[in-house]
Amino acid sequence: MKIKAVIFDMDGVLIDAREWHYESLNRALSLFGSEISRYDHLVTFDGLPTKKKLEMLTLELGFPRKLHSFVNDLKQAYTLEIISSKCKPVFQQQYALSKLKSLNYKLAVCSNSVRKTVEVMMEKSDLASNLDLMLSNQDVQKGKPDPEIYAKAISILNLLPEECLIVEDNENGIKAAIQSGAHLYKVDSPLDVSFNNIINRIKEIENA
Repeated sequence: MKIKAVIFDMDGVLIDAREWHYESLNRALSLFGSEISRYDHLVTFDGLPTKKKLEMLTLELGFPRKLHSFVNDLKQAYTLEIISSKCKPVFQQQYALSKLKSLNYKLAVCSNSVRKTVEVMMEKSDLASNLDLMLSNQDVQKGKPDPEIYAKAISILNLLPEECLIVEDNENGIKAAIQSGAHLYKVDSPLDVSFNNIINRIKEIENA
């Protein structure tokens, strides 16, 4: 089966933004004397939507539910602040996407971040122009690890799951990718997201 689309997670795949989300959420939580440790962030919370993180903090630590929407809004504002100062184009990612696009692959981003964050990050990193589709956690009922966001992207692109390659880095995203029925390319960081690595993974799948 020929691969016709490459679908990317955003944070930790196209953008090295995991630290930004960690900083901005803790900055919002610290106003209420709460925070997430770096260990918990990496092991438990990585790749989850902020609303889900807050829900977990309520269940585990009794963080007041009535503060959820305030902290969520504040976290998004802090994230956009960091993006506007730190998010810049990275040649390796720009080259990978433009080269894949020139070879007629459909390209999409599916992120557990809110829509505004996805749009701003993709613009600031100069990747938006190569994308056919951008989906955020506001476009689905359930965020990753539920496969809904990937299933929706595949359906909008009018393809079969086995015609798509999903690039993911964290456990929650990997679960979603596998359950969607698409092929997976697991990366450790944006450094692994190069044109050659993606093409080699595509060849591996098509020659299997």
